[in-house]
Amino acid sequence: MKILLVMDQFDHTNNGTTMSAVRFSESLKNHGHEVRIVSTGKESPDKYAVRSYHFPPVVKQIIQNQGMTLAKPSREVLKKAITWADIVHFLMPFPLSIQGAKIAKELSVPATAAFHVQPENITYTLKINKVEKINTALYQGFKNIFYNQFSHIHCPSNFIAEELRKNGYTAKLHVISNGVDPDFYYRKIDKIPLLRGKFVILMVGRLANEKRQDLLIEAAGLSKYRDQICLILAGQGPKKKFYEKVGKKLPNKVLIDFFDKKKLRDIIAMSDLYVHTADAESEAISCIEAFCSGLVPVISNSPKSATPQFALNDRCLFNAGDPYDLADKIDYFIEHPKEKRGLEKEYAAYGKQYNIEDCVYRMEELFREAIDEYGAI
Repeated sequence: MKILLVMDQFDHTNNGTTMSAVRFSESLKNHGHEVRIVSTGKESPDKYAVRSYHFPPVVKQIIQNQGMTLAKPSREVLKKAITWADIVHFLMPFPLSIQGAKIAKELSVPATAAFHVQPENITYTLKINKVEKINTALYQGFKNIFYNQFSHIHCPSNFIAEELRKNGYTAKLHVISNGVDPDFYYRKIDKIPLLRGKFVILMVGRLANEKRQDLLIEAAGLSKYRDQICLILAGQGPKKKFYEKVGKKLPNKVLIDFFDKKKLRDIIAMSDLYVHTADAESEAISCIEAFCSGLVPVISNSPKSATPQFALNDRCLFNAGDPYDLADKIDYFIEHPKEKRGLEKEYAAYGKQYNIEDCVYRMEELFREAIDEYGAI
């Protein structure tokens, strides 16, 4: 198949959606498909470049806080790209994709869409996440302006599919994980000198409001074993300086940085526990990568997050927003190393179902179904 992926940002892998899209593109190519991209950034033989919008500083900062760029649609570029394709897959409900969907319809090219932009990502950035009517309005707006044009929508989790059903989305919803690179497998290595003798707790994710790394810092301070705990926050984002400041109250320095895949794999292999505090998640590939690699996760049971689906027992969940309950769960696993070691093996086996190869096969089926359905009209 000749598959065209349309999204606002592809070159800079500083958010989960872009990282998943890059992996997806490479996997499709490995499966023998031709893949091209429409996005901002540099043009290349397999990428059609469009410009990004220029916004006032305040608006620009809000968008950048999500690790994103907003693409300005070009009818000429979109038409050229879509004419080439057997199928077009849109990853974001913004102007580039909205115009692209209209052009695909004009040219009679089959198209599908993915739901990766959770309304809560936007409302947390604006600090209006507690106004549920705004989240609902965004779901409705996305539906009416964009998603109503599609018969097939990719959902990265059952949670997202349920949210769409609750909000009246009528397309066929395909629940398919974004998938994890097979390089993330059960693996342990010796700790570097800086981490030796410490109980290392890792969290991976953007340093943004909805990810709630502040809860982990507070819970570490409440732990009976606070002197032993060393936190690693892997990621980048607008709250980095704030977390560096509040982390100074802990006995051991909080290590905050963005790591490439090789370094991240080593950090996972040296860590003792993974914590995922996010209030809002459409899936959380970083959590899957961690438990595929043999880390037990302790996950927020937030009603706006898909990640609680990964809890194999109640010890792997804590009450959303509650640092005291999180501290209790951390202490439990420090005090029960044998149980934790057993769970590590269970999680590594459980994680095999999220291998990106299997997920790509299912996405191929989605694309073929959409093409066949379109041809039958």
